This record gives sequence, structure tokens and C-alpha cells, in this order.
Amino acid sequence: MAIGQAVHSDAFSAGGYMWRVNCYPCGEVEPETDKKYLSIFFELLSETGGVKAIYEAFLVDEYGLPFSQTAKRYLGMFNCNGEWGWNQFVVRSDLEEHYLEEGHFTLICAIMVVPDSPIPVPSSDIGKHFVRLLDSKDGTDVSFTIESETFDAHRVVLAARSPVFKAELLGSMAESTMSSITIHDIAPATFRVMLRFMYTDTFPGVDELGDSPDMLKHLLAAADRYALDRLKLMCAQKLWEDVSVNTVSDTLVCAETYNCLELKNKCIDFFAAEGNFKHAVLTKGFIELGQKFPSIIDELRERVGL
Repeated sequence: MAIGQAVHSDAFSAGGYMWRVNCYPCGEVEPETDKKYLSIFFELLSETGGVKAIYEAFLVDEYGLPFSQTAKRYLGMFNCNGEWGWNQFVVRSDLEEHYLEEGHFTLICAIMVVPDSPIPVPSSDIGKHFVRLLDSKDGTDVSFTIESETFDAHRVVLAARSPVFKAELLGSMAESTMSSITIHDIAPATFRVMLRFMYTDTFPGVDELGDSPDMLKHLLAAADRYALDRLKLMCAQKLWEDVSVNTVSDTLVCAETYNCLELKNKCIDFFAAEGNFKHAVLTKGFIELGQKFPSIIDELRERVGL
């Protein structure tokens, strides 16, 4: 294609405005040097006095992963029928040598309109109000006894957050008429963290989780028990962040025990990665995995080709 000749995207909507991306494979204007560049520009099609937006673009490989060295982002003010972007996005020779796959390349472009509100609205603080309600014990109408500790709470809050608590506290079960309920098979520290999550909807900090390396697993188990799916996936994410050849078997046991399919699949993928399986099978956790879930061992062997 000639210099100044563009490939245009379809018009699309973002932030209440219409946009178009214009790609110039040989550059928008004649280069000052012998180098030719791929140029990328965003065009605002809607009639407006001005729009503030963040725009970005990057090339991706055959697996859809971004080439970080090509990623560009900018915050700018757009006016109608003007172009904003990068005339020298990537050198054409580099594009052809490093980023072409079977004669084509894939470019991802994104734009986000930044609202310019004349009246600033504060972020939600409902979690602060609810945790204050929990800490003050104002209006509490049910308590839970675990070992030697007692936790006061509000039936309607727990019922709104957990279908299990709803059936237990507002349904036909015996606990619905009890002001004090004794809970077994859960540690007080775990219940305390789970209870605060139910009031705040935020993942506990390091100070709340404590020093126990198994707290995340206990919390995931509690979340599964009370059908707190968001908390369950948050715990799974944290466990996955710490996965290694030494911990993946234990993590997989936890995932299978408490029906966390997302974490289970990630662990199996980790096992299947080159070199991980032969090291993980030497750990004590792998022996426990085989004893508790022999079917998973068969699945792992099939995945790694043994």
C-alpha cells in the first residue's frame, strides 16, 4: 500500500461516542528518513466540543499474547473528525521481521472515554458502614459459638449474602428460631475472616489472614460450605499465585476437595507444563493426591503423555 493509504476499522461505539481506527501500513506521511513506519490513529466521528480519552494499541502474537515492546498508551483530548495516535508506531522492517505470522499481523486497539463530571461523586463506602455495624453489634439478632468464641451478627445480612445462611436462618430449619448457634468443623479465625468479608465484600488483608500458611485453604473451604462463590474464587486466585512444583499437589487436593473447578484446571495445566510433572511427583503432596484422588493421577498421566 502507498504512503498515506489506510485500512479503516468499522465505526464503533465507546463512552457514548462513535470512533474509528485508521491503520496506515506504510505510514501516514512521507518519512524524514529511509525508515518506513506502521502508523495507527484513532478518529472521533461524533460531533462534540471535545472528549478526553485514554487510547492504546499493541501487536499480539499467534497465541493472542501482547508484544510488550510495541504497547503504547496515551491520554488525550479528541475533537470531531481529527486523528490522534502514533505516526511511528513500529518500524516496517521490524514488523516484517518479528511480528508477521504467515503474512499477516494482529493489532489490538482500545479506547476508554474519561468522564469529565462537573460534580465529583465519591466511591462507594457501603462496606465501611456495614463493617461498622458489625463491630458495634447494633441490631444483632443471632450469635455463633465456635469453640470458646462468640460472634454476633445480623440474620438479614447473612441471608442476603449466602443462600446457605438464608435457608438456615430464615427458612424452616431449627436454627431459624435459635438466637445462638454452635458451629463445628471451622476455626474461629476462619469464621471471623469470612464474616467480615460478608459485610464488606473485600478480600481480607495480610493482617486478617494471619501467619497460618493454610488459612487460604480453610477460607476456601468455608466459602464452599456457605456458597460464597466470589470469596471462593478470590481464595483460588491467591492460592494459584503461590503455586510451585512443591505446592501444586496440595493445591490440587484442596481444589478437588472443595469443588473449585477453576483452580483444579489451572493446577492440571501447571502439571502438564514441560518439566513440572517430573519434579512435582517427588513431593509428599503428590502421594497424598494419589491416595485421595487416584482418578486425577490418571488424568495427569494422560495430559503429560505417560
